[in-house]
Amino acid sequence: MFTGIIEKRGDVREVAVRGEGARLKIGYPAWDSPVAEGESMAVNGVCLTAAQIGADGAVFDVLKETLDRTNLGGLAVGTGVNLERSLRVGDRLGGHFVTGHVDGIARVQGIRSVGEDVIVRLACCEELMGGVVMKGSVACDGISLTVAEINIDGFAVHIVPFTRQETTWGVLCEGDAVNIEIDMLGRYVRRYSGTLNP
Repeated sequence: MFTGIIEKRGDVREVAVRGEGARLKIGYPAWDSPVAEGESMAVNGVCLTAAQIGADGAVFDVLKETLDRTNLGGLAVGTGVNLERSLRVGDRLGGHFVTGHVDGIARVQGIRSVGEDVIVRLACCEELMGGVVMKGSVACDGISLTVAEINIDGFAVHIVPFTRQETTWGVLCEGDAVNIEIDMLGRYVRRYSGTLNP
């Protein structure tokens, strides 16, 4: 379980094909408490397990389905990624409950500045839009954000300067693929109301 509050920016050091999946080596600055093998970490909002720990990063095995359903399949060496370690009992919950199970991909449709903030418009499929609620929470590349606008083929979020500085969204471009996880509560409401496919 995660909160959508990004703790560090990492970078892809190595991408190795393993059967239909891949093994990613992600580099990152040192944490206050060391990362342990077997620990869960959200990488661009995708819950992965640290298979190996090195002095300056970790190695993660990624399944084919994950590569197909998220933007991890398009990562190249040098690409920046958002990182968050899993919640511990007693941790402060600053964002919203995020599972690390990405629902799908959206594409950046437009980026515009409003004062010091930036509005990012995202285009996504009808299936994803069914779980997007005005003023509700959504995790975008692992970042806990609030839905500010909704239209027929997508939605918009506002990004404050701190988020641009501390996450990969400081270099976001039109056309970029973004991992989307709809709010957990919204997902269960849709399941019980019969509007979410199995």
